[in-house]
Amino acid sequence: MALPLISRRKLCTAFVHLVLVFQACNGFYLPGSYMHTYSTGDEIYAKVNSLTSIETELPFSYYSLPYCQPIGGIKKSAENLGELLMGDQIDNSPYRFRMNVNESLYLCTTPPLSEHEVKLLKQRTRDLYQVNMILDNLPAMRFTNQNGVKIQWTGYPVGYTPQNSNEDYIINHLKFRVLIHEYEGAGVEIIGTGEEGMGVISKADKKKASGFEIVGFEVVPCTVKYNPEKMLKLHRYDKVPSVSCPQDLENSQIIREQERVSFTYEVEFVKSTIRWPSRWDAYLRMEGARVHWFSILNSLMVIFFLAGIVFVIFLRTVRRDLTRYEELDKEAQAQMNEELSGWKLVVGDVFREPSHSNLLCVMVGDGVQITGMAVVTIVFAAFGFLSPASRGMLLTGMILLYLFLGIAAGYVGVRMWTTIKGTSEGWRSVSWSIACFFPGIVFVILTVLNFILWGSNSTGALPISLYFKLFALWFCISVPLTLLGGHFGTRAEPIHYPVRTNQIPREIPARKYPSWLLVLGAGTLPFGTLFIELFFILSSIWLGRFYYVFGFLLIVFSLLVVVCAEVSVVLTYMHLCVEDWMWWWKAFYASGSVALYVFLYSINYLVFDLQSLSGPVSATLYLGYSLIMAVAILLSTGTIGFLTSFYFVHYLFSSVKID
Repeated sequence: MALPLISRRKLCTAFVHLVLVFQACNGFYLPGSYMHTYSTGDEIYAKVNSLTSIETELPFSYYSLPYCQPIGGIKKSAENLGELLMGDQIDNSPYRFRMNVNESLYLCTTPPLSEHEVKLLKQRTRDLYQVNMILDNLPAMRFTNQNGVKIQWTGYPVGYTPQNSNEDYIINHLKFRVLIHEYEGAGVEIIGTGEEGMGVISKADKKKASGFEIVGFEVVPCTVKYNPEKMLKLHRYDKVPSVSCPQDLENSQIIREQERVSFTYEVEFVKSTIRWPSRWDAYLRMEGARVHWFSILNSLMVIFFLAGIVFVIFLRTVRRDLTRYEELDKEAQAQMNEELSGWKLVVGDVFREPSHSNLLCVMVGDGVQITGMAVVTIVFAAFGFLSPASRGMLLTGMILLYLFLGIAAGYVGVRMWTTIKGTSEGWRSVSWSIACFFPGIVFVILTVLNFILWGSNSTGALPISLYFKLFALWFCISVPLTLLGGHFGTRAEPIHYPVRTNQIPREIPARKYPSWLLVLGAGTLPFGTLFIELFFILSSIWLGRFYYVFGFLLIVFSLLVVVCAEVSVVLTYMHLCVEDWMWWWKAFYASGSVALYVFLYSINYLVFDLQSLSGPVSATLYLGYSLIMAVAILLSTGTIGFLTSFYFVHYLFSSVKID
């Protein structure tokens, strides 16, 4: 008992020293973005992201429209891998804010609009494109009232088209409302993860000058018709009178050829009680918690139902048959084998090599890789390690995890190969196939979609340089690790079958119904666990909403794993009972068939929930990304079901004594 006590004391001492070291610093924040503090009058410049629309899903650059440009030219912000893949293009903007200074300012007046600019503005307006502005890493938030309900949006529209009108009006005046939190002392120390944490202010720092932190960023868009001759006499950041919104159409800025558009904005700073660690709460607030709980309870009922079936199989049927079988002598067993029918009769064929065993090992290996990536990502996100402030980090983390988990994919796939074949010969070919199979499918689909995006001049199109970077990451990380995992798989002891396989395969009795019908039907149970959460995920991806209920997602994913395992075990046992020893692929597709229902649900979501999505290009993009998601789900859930069934069959027949 002395050693643990000494270890605890050493641990506590080390922790105290660590805290003292950090206390010497002005502040720290791990692992999200750092907190910025400002003094009165400090200049802050907003940034602009790509223009986005829920109608087309094609992002475009902010400066593809005739907006005011910064004095020093357009400068792109450094973007991570996830931001580039999502089509984000973050640039600087001329919108200047001075901390805690309320003002109304002039920005610029455009040259007379050309025919091309008018056509582009009208098209972007009617396609409901939104301008996405960022201040201190917070996206601009807008509130609207629809049928008496307050709805929250991020960004503001390029323009608007009144009902029963063919004219379009541009948004050229913005009313910003910046929420700030005032504190005393500059030594604020943030301890936590993501955007969550706890502010600690030491007493010594309270004597220092006060500062401000930005905790909210709201915008009210307006359209105002200015006198261009009068506005051209002004310089950038000259003061202009405040404007009240909304305006009637006569005083709104129409989009028309040879029109000059003047851009202005006003800023109001409002003190708030919201603390900086809680500033993302307004964005991440999601309705429908009861729906999530209903989904979880529904899944639990399915799990308990299937668990009851598995329990009956194990404790009643299997145990009873094994007991009777083992109590008989050899002659009686031989006689019983002639009389009985069921899973005991396929003892000499149950471990016979399946058709296309190479492909099965490859899909199982890739399934392990995708499942591992999903588990680690969801767990980290559920515990708050993936901050919404770090744009693109979720996708970047998933890609890096997938690359590094190649070692697990190679190990499992090659070990399964050596188990089926009884030799490690050909393991390099299997390892290379595992490294290329799923990335190859994604590459082909993304290339086709990328040509479509290139043809539309969208910022969502991946540049050639990014293709080479992704290829380099795959070839330099994933491929070597997959081969290394395959090498470890050959060194590991193969799983020995508990029974011998006969030389002549047993004939499978004819059935009244095809087995694939039962396999497809089995996928409805895992889909019942998943589909409600799938609705929220699709809404966050295609309707521009934040998804941050990873705690619910972690629970649903855990339930999905259990349901897939139970469904596959029950279906495998049912096939063995009708003397069908070709269970390998059926076990994989029993749980993997949920991917078919996910893809069909995605089509249903496109038709009934994304009615605003217009054009064949947008529909093709949606279906392409949905197909990638469905393939990943097929490999992941199929692997879960197959591995569970494999160990179930191994355990089942290892209990049978065969001489």
